[in-house]
Amino acid sequence: MAEQVKEAPAELIQTRVYELRPNKTMRKVLDEACDYRRYCWNQGLALWNEMYKARQTLKSSLSTDSKKLTEEQKVLLKDKPSPSERRVRNMLVADKKDWQYTQSARILQLAISDLGKAWNNFFDKAQPGWGKPKFRSKREARQGFKSDQSKIKDGILYLERARGSSVPKDQWRGFKLSEKPLSDEFGVVSYFKEKGRYYVAIPYKIKAEDIKLPDKTGKAAAVDVNVGHFDYTGGRVNVLPKKLDRIYKKIKHYQRQLAKKRVKNGEAACESKNYLKTKAKLQTCYRKASNIQNDLMHKFTTELVNDYDKIVIENLSVKDMLMSHVASKGVHRSMFGKFKQFLTYKCDWYGKELILANKLYPSTQRCAACGNVKKGDDKITLYGNKKHGTKHNEYVCYNQKCPNYNKVVDRDKNAMLSLLALTEHPELNHAL
Repeated sequence: MAEQVKEAPAELIQTRVYELRPNKTMRKVLDEACDYRRYCWNQGLALWNEMYKARQTLKSSLSTDSKKLTEEQKVLLKDKPSPSERRVRNMLVADKKDWQYTQSARILQLAISDLGKAWNNFFDKAQPGWGKPKFRSKREARQGFKSDQSKIKDGILYLERARGSSVPKDQWRGFKLSEKPLSDEFGVVSYFKEKGRYYVAIPYKIKAEDIKLPDKTGKAAAVDVNVGHFDYTGGRVNVLPKKLDRIYKKIKHYQRQLAKKRVKNGEAACESKNYLKTKAKLQTCYRKASNIQNDLMHKFTTELVNDYDKIVIENLSVKDMLMSHVASKGVHRSMFGKFKQFLTYKCDWYGKELILANKLYPSTQRCAACGNVKKGDDKITLYGNKKHGTKHNEYVCYNQKCPNYNKVVDRDKNAMLSLLALTEHPELNHAL
């Protein structure tokens, strides 16, 4: 049987995020659009829940066998249809208020479209971790809306203007992009507001042949992720530098200040000027930490894709790891999930092979020199090994035929080399 060759996609989606600097008028336009998107989502979700509950209540009171339903029962079911994106959207459009015509009609339609996708994901058995759609709050740190009518002309992004908009045409302004657009074709644009600043995410549609691929190196690498640092074939990367540690100390300080104000003054504290000033400082620190982490992770993943053709990483269950109170904060700050996400799409873009080690592959317990796997009392834990008195970051192989017999080896380096062996021996990629 001939081997199936995976066809390369005709076009790829590359998203760029730009910071917008709107004037006072356009800032008000963006704020109102964010509020309208949230209003449409909440109205649609309330209507969806009401229709779904009424349908389920009626079905439970009728016969369980659909073939045994009488004509009257069928009429009752027809009067209580199942909620769908089209039904909910049409009902909201029919009940539009006068003030809603000052906003673009596409905001409502895209909001209900996303709501329908969220419900489909909730009922999809292939995605068990997807939660039920929730109502949006104006207190959420990130507010936004989507537009599929935006246009780019001479490096300036223009948002569509509703016919009934309260802003005159001569005051409607575009947003200058900080760099040249990647392509004239793009998908649905996402505008969002975060910590007092405005951003836009533009998904460009780029032809595969227009992407410059890095040269083939013939090299392979493996990455062993740990809290605070990543070990790979070329060395070690510190993902929690000292400047980031200082920012997290400030975050801890501001969080305590806000908590004390809430305990002392209750809900009234949230309206005081000092509380809002402290909250703004906290949000600034969060933004700085996020920028530092994203910059560091982008640079590291780009280096891996440029220097290696095969890359092996562990397929960790990050969600389960966050359930542990021992290392949940360190795991979250070390960005295990974001590292995998960045590396996955970059390998897809540039034609590099990404190998995911089995979740139960014993990279920490396996000796990279002889292949011996520790079992029982010989296993290494977070506290080392009590039987042999070794520390948690030490690996000692007790196989007498091993060249590293009774030698103390760095545990993280040994795990990285064990992962690297999967590039030449893929048959080892299974649980033992």
